[in-house]
Amino acid sequence: MTEIYNLKNSEGSEKITTALILAAGTGSRLSPLTNEAPKCLTVVNEIEILGRLVETLHYYKFKRLVIVIGPFEQQIRDYLKRVSKDIIVEYIISPVYKTTNNIYSLWLAREKMKESFVLIESDLIFKPSLLEEMLSPNRMAVSHMLPWMNGTTITIDKQLPRKVAAINLGEHVINETNFKTVNIYSFSLESWKQVGNQLGSWISKGKVNGYYEAVFSEMVADGSLSFDCVYFDNDFWYEIDTIADLHECEKNMLFTKQPLSTVV
Repeated sequence: MTEIYNLKNSEGSEKITTALILAAGTGSRLSPLTNEAPKCLTVVNEIEILGRLVETLHYYKFKRLVIVIGPFEQQIRDYLKRVSKDIIVEYIISPVYKTTNNIYSLWLAREKMKESFVLIESDLIFKPSLLEEMLSPNRMAVSHMLPWMNGTTITIDKQLPRKVAAINLGEHVINETNFKTVNIYSFSLESWKQVGNQLGSWISKGKVNGYYEAVFSEMVADGSLSFDCVYFDNDFWYEIDTIADLHECEKNMLFTKQPLSTVV
């Protein structure tokens, strides 16, 4: 039986201490670095991306980590065995990682997640203090749009600037109400059950090669899912997709080889 690992934060609301990390992608855009190793073990200024994430989880006293993996499975297992310390690690193996996308990885976790949790993509680097506001359920990390950004955006409610009014797929309009998604989300158990049902509907129709953001977008539009924004504007974060991303991130002094606990 899965234990429940949630505490209360300083505001008296639920504090999340379970993380779900998606690490089943091939990371082909980071080749040749990912030819012989998983994307999440890419080294950024002498520390692996996954190592930085786990260090942040330690800082916030997370108890449980569920990770979806595909290529180079044993390398990830060996690495987490060395760095996980007292965090309980559970693995989900995606046998079809070459022909599916993150919607399928998230669907694979539907039965493992039995409590509120934070969903984090395994190619993210961010200052640990940014995670603190994500430790309550039903939140989404967002950032101001910049011209070079791509991917999913959100539109906020003008009357309720913390509320996500819409999730936009492939729309890159820069204005005061549009923000970039950072690919960190938190869910209550109730909202996760709703998401799991919708994911199941998509997967049953063979939609295994899409992005889970499309499911979130549909659910926000029909009112079955709601997120509050957490703004990642005042501190630094990076998504490492390409060699150019890696080099740009390494130039930023925040992400030196020092442990992240020293730069909270």
